[in-house]
Amino acid sequence: MPHELEEQEAIGRRIKRQRLNLGMGQADLAAAVGKTQGWMSKVERGHIELDRTGLINQLAKALHCHPNDLIARPYTSAVSEHQWQAAAASILRELRRYDLTPAFDRAPRSSTDLWQVMKRLHRLRDSAANVAILRSLPDLLQEAHALTEVSAGREREEAFAIYTVACKFAHTAAHALGHAELVTMACERAAWSAQLSGDPLMPAVVSWMRMWDMWATADWDDSIALSDKALRSIEDHYEQGAPLSVRVWGSLQLRAAVSAARANNSTEVDHRLALARQASQRVTEYSGPPIHDRHSLTFSAGNVQIHAINVALEMSDQTKAIKLDKTADPEHLAALPNSRQGHHRMDMARAWLWDGNRDKALNELTEAERLAPQLVRNHPIARATLRSIVYAERAATRERLRSMANRFHLDDQVLFP
Repeated sequence: MPHELEEQEAIGRRIKRQRLNLGMGQADLAAAVGKTQGWMSKVERGHIELDRTGLINQLAKALHCHPNDLIARPYTSAVSEHQWQAAAASILRELRRYDLTPAFDRAPRSSTDLWQVMKRLHRLRDSAANVAILRSLPDLLQEAHALTEVSAGREREEAFAIYTVACKFAHTAAHALGHAELVTMACERAAWSAQLSGDPLMPAVVSWMRMWDMWATADWDDSIALSDKALRSIEDHYEQGAPLSVRVWGSLQLRAAVSAARANNSTEVDHRLALARQASQRVTEYSGPPIHDRHSLTFSAGNVQIHAINVALEMSDQTKAIKLDKTADPEHLAALPNSRQGHHRMDMARAWLWDGNRDKALNELTEAERLAPQLVRNHPIARATLRSIVYAERAATRERLRSMANRFHLDDQVLFP
C-alpha cells in the first residue's frame, strides 16, 4: 500500500501507543473527547478518518502530547521538499540570540527599505509559498535585529515592528509545514519585539498568533479570553475607524469564531461572525488613500464568508457549509489570495465528501492543490480528505466488480481474498 494510504492506520497506532504509555483505558480516552469506546476502537484500528483539526487537537490534549506527534508532521516527502528545514534551523538560531550582538557584518538598510523587502514576503504568503518564506527570513531577521542596535527613536521602533512581522511570517510558515518548535519560538519573539515596536496594534496581532497556538492544546476558552483581552486593548482605535485597527479587530473576531466553533458554542460563533461582518463592512466602505497592511492580516468580506463556512464544518454541519458557499459573493472570494482560496477549497472538499459527493470533493481538492500546492500537500485535513476519497472509491469499485464477477459466475473467493 502506498505510504500516504497507510497514514490513517499509522495515526491510530500512535494514538493507541500514547494511550498505553499513559496507562489510560480506551473508554477513558473516548470519554475525554466525547466519543464512545467503540468509536475509539475504530480510530485506533485505522477504520475512522480524523478529518477535523479540533478533534485531533482534543485527542492530543487528552494524551498530553503535541498533535504533530499523532499525525507525524512534518510529513515524509522528497529530499528537495525537506530542504526548508535548514532554513528553519537558521531562523531558530537567530531567534535564540535575540538579546546578543547581531550577527550582521555590514550596515543595515533603513526601515523604509526593509518594509519594501517585506512586500515580497506578503506576496509569498498570499501564494502560500512557505518554503520560500523560510529561506528569506534568516537574513531579514538578522538585518532588522542589527537595525534595532544602531538606530534610535522612531527608526528603532520600526525595526522592532519589522522584526515582529518577520516572526509572524515564520510562525505562519512553520504552522503550514508542521515545525512545532519554530511556531513556539517565533511567537515568543514576536511578543517581545511587539512591545518595543511603538505600534499600538502589534501586541494584539501577537495575541492573534497566540490564539492559533492555543488550538494545538484544545484550549478554546483561553483562546477566546485572549481574543477579548486583545480587543479591549485596541477598542478605542477601532471606534475611531483607523483602517489597520479595523483589520486587526476583524481578524481577532474571526479567530474567536473558530475557537467557539471548536468548543461547540454556536451562540458565540454567531456573535463573533456578526462582529466580523461589521468590521468587514467598514473595510469595504473605506474610501481614503491605499492602506499598506503592515501586519500582514488578510481581512475582508471574502475572508469572513469563508470563515463562516469553516466554522459550520467545525460544528459538523456540511449542509450549512454548502449552502453558504453557494450564496457567497464570487467577487469577494476571487479577491482572496491563493492561500485563503486554497484553505476554502479544502473545506469545500470536506463538505462535499461528508455530503456523499466524492466527485465534487475531489474536484475541490484538486483546485485547492492547484491554488496552493505547498499548503494543501502539507495539510492534515487535506490528506485525510484524500485518503477518505481513495478508500471509498476502492470499496465502491471492489463491490461493483464483485457483483459483476458473481453474474459471470467467477470464483469471488479467488478474485477477492
